[in-house]
Amino acid sequence: MKIDLIQSADAVGLFCRLHMKSKKELPIRSSEMGVLIYTSKQTDAVTPLMISQFFKITKPAVTTMVNALVNKGYLIRTASTIDKRSYTLEITSEGRTLVESTFEAYTEVIETLYEGMGEAKFKAFVELISEANAILSEERS
Repeated sequence: MKIDLIQSADAVGLFCRLHMKSKKELPIRSSEMGVLIYTSKQTDAVTPLMISQFFKITKPAVTTMVNALVNKGYLIRTASTIDKRSYTLEITSEGRTLVESTFEAYTEVIETLYEGMGEAKFKAFVELISEANAILSEERS
């Protein structure tokens, strides 16, 4: 039996729209919030290349987000003493406050899914999403 691709696309599209509508209003774009969360969770210095690789986005896209976050006071850019073209990023106290104040809203949908599905189904859901991400990432490369 062949799966109905249109119905499947509609289901995935609805899921994405519901997830996007659930996010609270942020003073920055959701992609920038992802960079702030990523930076706040790292113990080592963060570079634009690390962000590019983690989110599977281009370095120019990272540069755009970093510039916006630096201009808004959420990140600090520190030039490398070895290579003046390279730099590392550090989250500011304002950035950390934003992450802490919005992280609960940012993860609320995931908690709702976990509670509604139960642990076993949620684990399977995350494994399938991870597999799909790997397939799509490989195709993009």
